Amino acid sequence: MAEKIILFGGTFDPVHTGHIDVAQAAAKKIGAKKVIFVPARRSPHKNQKPLAPDNDRIAMLQLAIEGNSLFQISSVELNRAEPSYTIDTIHQLKQKFGDDCELYWLIGADMVKSLPLWHQIIDLMDQCNISVMNRGGYEKPDFNSLTGKLDKEYIEKLKKNMIETPFIEISSTEIRRKLADEDDASKYLHPDVLNYIKNRRLYVDTD
Repeated sequence: MAEKIILFGGTFDPVHTGHIDVAQAAAKKIGAKKVIFVPARRSPHKNQKPLAPDNDRIAMLQLAIEGNSLFQISSVELNRAEPSYTIDTIHQLKQKFGDDCELYWLIGADMVKSLPLWHQIIDLMDQCNISVMNRGGYEKPDFNSLTGKLDKEYIEKLKKNMIETPFIEISSTEIRRKLADEDDASKYLHPDVLNYIKNRRLYVDTD
């Protein structure tokens, strides 16, 4: 039986407890024995780069997942020249783990509409299972928006691989704002991550 591996991409700027909760829930739902956090140079849907340097984002991830054997980190996208595409990451990690593994790529429901625009989307959907996270408290993804843009079989595959994940009450953007305003963000960050941010004076110049 193929080993199920979840790939969780994002800027993780910073990684917060919501990311960890979602990853745990996805692993349980899918039956994956491994969740790999894949920090990106930048969000594929935003022009701005992350505020924290790559090495700091990796360090924060390491602190957030320390002691959890389920979680790993891959810097494959940080080490690749831009433009960096998800399909390239899938190919690289398939080479690393072998063809007998089954890869799942987590995406937010807000990304569903843009899927037809993704680089080599058909190849990507053939190579891995794109798992849309239906987060508690958020609107359900509108798969009907893909009709006529993706073949029916691919839309059905997306529906089949949709997973329910916990409600996340805050975003990295809001956490950065709290940190910049010196508001209490301890509720949303691993204590070691929060200490790291303070010691490195990250996000203090955020508007």
